[in-house]
Amino acid sequence: MENQRTVADGIRLGLRALVYAVLGGAALIAVVTVVSVLGPMLALDLYTPPVAAWWTVFTAITVQGVPFLLLGTVVSAAIGAFVPERVFQRLLPRRTALAVPVAGAAGVVLPGCECASVPVAGSLMRRGVAPAAALAFLLSAPAINPVVLVATSVAFPGQPEMVLGRLVASLATAVVMGWLWARFGREEWLRPPKRSAAHAPGGPRAFVAGLQHDFLHAGGFLVVGAAAAATFDIVVPRSLLEVFTGSAWLSVLLLAVLAVVLCVCSEADAFVAASLSGFSPTARLAFMVVGPMVDLKLIALQTGTFGRSFALRFSSATWLVAVASSVLVGWWLL
Repeated sequence: MENQRTVADGIRLGLRALVYAVLGGAALIAVVTVVSVLGPMLALDLYTPPVAAWWTVFTAITVQGVPFLLLGTVVSAAIGAFVPERVFQRLLPRRTALAVPVAGAAGVVLPGCECASVPVAGSLMRRGVAPAAALAFLLSAPAINPVVLVATSVAFPGQPEMVLGRLVASLATAVVMGWLWARFGREEWLRPPKRSAAHAPGGPRAFVAGLQHDFLHAGGFLVVGAAAAATFDIVVPRSLLEVFTGSAWLSVLLLAVLAVVLCVCSEADAFVAASLSGFSPTARLAFMVVGPMVDLKLIALQTGTFGRSFALRFSSATWLVAVASSVLVGWWLL
């Protein structure tokens, strides 16, 4: 009888946590939507087309990211509360050099974006997974999952080489970055997520506490990153972008930078890349490879989770490796 009560209590707590998470996500979306509609109306002197466009971009990025952030925090809390540490020790090879590619390839199974990958990677580190392997998963999960690959094939019909190029370049970047961190990374650069009360073992109660903590913590950084991306999108004139389309190298670098500041979700960035018909296929490939791994909101999320010192170093190195991988794969396939 006591065991039945424990199971029933666990089910009730789990359902309550999911309801709280869904309501929290819906509330955040509602607040952002209302603010985006009423903001310009409340400041009549600022109600101009650029301001209206800023609110539109800000709302779109935030609303687009919240569902995947919610997914990531649910997975993160579930891993921290229910999955024993020994499970990861059995699934991943003990040698870090072998664990990195296995963790990178595991990114195929999680249909989420970069908003989801950060809390999941943090939870993996808390459960004893080597940071290099967790970081490889962090980079690969939003870039090579089935949803992204299908979206890419739809955005580029009749161009399977673009889908293959994205898969190869993204996976190569994730694995190389994992190996680089294993070789050159320092402990003082990375502030690992602590085993707080929110993440202590404890079944359903730990799941509820972890879910509330991670969602509220990461949600604030998502909003900050969305505001920065919207500001860049409005400030930089489109005419300036057209100057770079004539040069193959400059076009690659430009779209690699745009991927950082535009913060397009990985499930939608292929359609944005396909619309940039004036740029070379390699430049558009770079846009799709860099975006899910390095953008403003992801840098903000990494800063809040792992520390500023880590985010700046890791994001800079990832950007360079992603651009190099895109150029090599584009030269080979495209």
